Amino acid sequence: MNKIDALIIGAGPAGLFTAHQLKLIGLDCEVVDNLDKIGGQCIELYPDKPIYDIPAVPECTGEELTKNLINQLKPFDIKFHLNERVEEVKKESDKWFVKTSNGNIFLTPNVIIAGGVGSFEPRKFSPKECEKFENKSLFYSVKNKNIFKGKTVSIFGGGDSALDWAVELSKDCKVNLIHRRDEFRGAQATADKVHQLAKAAKINLFTKYQMISVKGVQQLESIEIKHDNNEIKNLKTDYVLGFFGLIMQLGPIANWGLNIDKKTIEVDTEKFETNQKGIYAVGDICKYPGKLKLILSGFHEGALAARACFKLARPNEKYRFEFTTTSKNLLKRLGKKE
Repeated sequence: MNKIDALIIGAGPAGLFTAHQLKLIGLDCEVVDNLDKIGGQCIELYPDKPIYDIPAVPECTGEELTKNLINQLKPFDIKFHLNERVEEVKKESDKWFVKTSNGNIFLTPNVIIAGGVGSFEPRKFSPKECEKFENKSLFYSVKNKNIFKGKTVSIFGGGDSALDWAVELSKDCKVNLIHRRDEFRGAQATADKVHQLAKAAKINLFTKYQMISVKGVQQLESIEIKHDNNEIKNLKTDYVLGFFGLIMQLGPIANWGLNIDKKTIEVDTEKFETNQKGIYAVGDICKYPGKLKLILSGFHEGALAARACFKLARPNEKYRFEFTTTSKNLLKRLGKKE
């Protein structure tokens, strides 16, 4: 049995920074994630996608952000349990008994859920024949944008991911952007950029269309799309990308007695604690008035949750806020000389 000050569920950006904040103030923690790698959605869904809203970092990819967060954790010895899912959480006296799918057991006063959107999988195209091209020439996320260079890529969707990739790939590819509506759901600035590129013939834009079939034997050759007025077009294409959002499954978290609203967990804004004492939620999975689903917000939430953990992990000590620029204790934990 592992007796630790805090257990983090989720190894995405919010979970990684929360681990850093816990170790910085002298608390022990371990991290469990059901994916086979560290990084959460940043690695699983958009490792190659540019991110522009990290403070003091003008631009980075999901992979670069993950590597930087891992580097930030190097002064600390943090154990990660990957390919592992939390199956059971129950109260034992003033601690939480946590059991995973691999049989690991933790006893801790603090559990921090940083699980992004929980267990997730992409919404897929409806035509059955799409399945044989999945992960070959038909994808629901981009892990290596270089494979598309100089090719024709047909992108489906009207949200941020579809628009962002249409803009990005239009630099080196022939891009078809297909959306079932006239209006986009993504950021207005990006939608405006898409329309500009369409006018400049850098993007072929098809609105009010949906895919009805894919053609090809060994390799994908073309797709058929159908307009609301029943007009059918055949588009030659090398690759297809579908961005229809995620099917979110909270899994066992749904049975932990937490206040859940539309697959998000309600928290306070002082400690980001749930209705269960000692269980916190940070990142995309938590909900509160004014919540913004930004990585930046997850960092802020994790920092406050970490400090709330101190009270339960060290009940006989008083937490005293310290700055890393001046605190000898914090500099020592970071392995820095005074």
